[in-house]
Parts: sequence; structure tokens; C-alpha cells
Amino acid sequence: MPSMLSRIQPVANLKEYFKDALHGVLANQHLAIEDQTEHYVVNLLTLFARSEALFEQTAEGLRLKPLVVMLSEALEAHSRVERERGLQRLGDVSLFIAGFFARGFARKLIDIDYHIAMGGCAYGSLARGLSAPGVPVPEGVRRGRVLGQVFAELAAKFQPMVDALNELSEAGYAHSDRDILRLYELWVKTGSRRSYALLKRLGVEPTAHPGSALGALH
Repeated sequence: MPSMLSRIQPVANLKEYFKDALHGVLANQHLAIEDQTEHYVVNLLTLFARSEALFEQTAEGLRLKPLVVMLSEALEAHSRVERERGLQRLGDVSLFIAGFFARGFARKLIDIDYHIAMGGCAYGSLARGLSAPGVPVPEGVRRGRVLGQVFAELAAKFQPMVDALNELSEAGYAHSDRDILRLYELWVKTGSRRSYALLKRLGVEPTAHPGSALGALH
């Protein structure tokens, strides 16, 4: 425990930390996103740094609501505002969980590709809804258009954004041979360019096409 505590660095301003850290990993991943999209993700990371914002209070304590339940509740919402709020929550949670807990999905029935699909679809649906003509936007048409652009970019670049957040979450972690199988699974299931690069760095040449469950390691 003392060795772990010695590696913890105090952060004076969490939002500024995430802003600098995210900007760095985006550059490392050669991923270009609009300023407003980067700002949105920074705010998201800052918000979910508090467990009570990410998890929901239940009789059993703080729990993360299943994504399929979030989707069902959003689709069954009684108003457009509630539906959009539900889809945004679904997209946000999917992005955060896939970005920060990719290694934790190993050997589980629901893997990172499920979160990428759910989150990308949620953001895409939001973007289409906000860009539809005649849609009322409570805080102004301009803000609605900006949010629509943010959600459209997050939908289009969801997997590369997950790669960037994976790098952020694994800062200081040195990958080794024991990570090869998991990295290969991530590349096959999601087409992760980061996982592919890490495999190459570890001396592995993936032979399957990304997105395919078939293939071998050389």
C-alpha cells in the first residue's frame, strides 16, 4: 500500500488536469476533434470523477444501471427532453466505461464492443434529433446546433475516442506479454488502432481483420 500511495499525485484542479491529459493523448493517437467536443469530454471526465455522478443509488447501494435499461427508458420517455437526456446519459456512460475499464471487461459476457455500439448509436440518435428542422431547443438554437455537432462527432469517432481514454486511464502502465491476448481481443472486436500498435510493439503481428472473431497470432 505505501508504494501505491507514493505514486499518487495531488491534483489542484481536476478539470485542468483532464484538459491537459486529454489533449496529450489525442495528440498521441493522432485524433483530431473540434474544440467544443474536447471541452464536452473534459467536462464529462470531471463529472464522472465523482462516483455519485456515474452510479445511481439503489437499495443495494451505488450501482451502474445496465445500458439496455438506459436505452429502454430513453425510448419509452414521455417527452423529447427526457428522451434526449436519457440518450445523452447512455452515450456518456458508455464512453466513460469503455474508455476507463477496457481491461476489466476481459472474460465477461458483455465486452467493450457492446459499449461502443450502444454509446455510438445513442450519440448518433441525439445528433440526428438535434439537427432535425423545427426541433425546439430550450437554451437557444445555436446551443442546440453546437451540441448536435458534438454528438455527431462523438458518434463518428467513438472507438478512436475510447482508444484515447484507454491511453489516459493506463498512463504509467507498461504493457507486457501477459496483455497480448486481451489486446488482440480488443483489436479483433473493435478495430482499435491503439491495441494494434501495442501488439506490434510487443512483437506480435495480428493476422485477422479487425472486427472479425477469426484470426491467429504470429
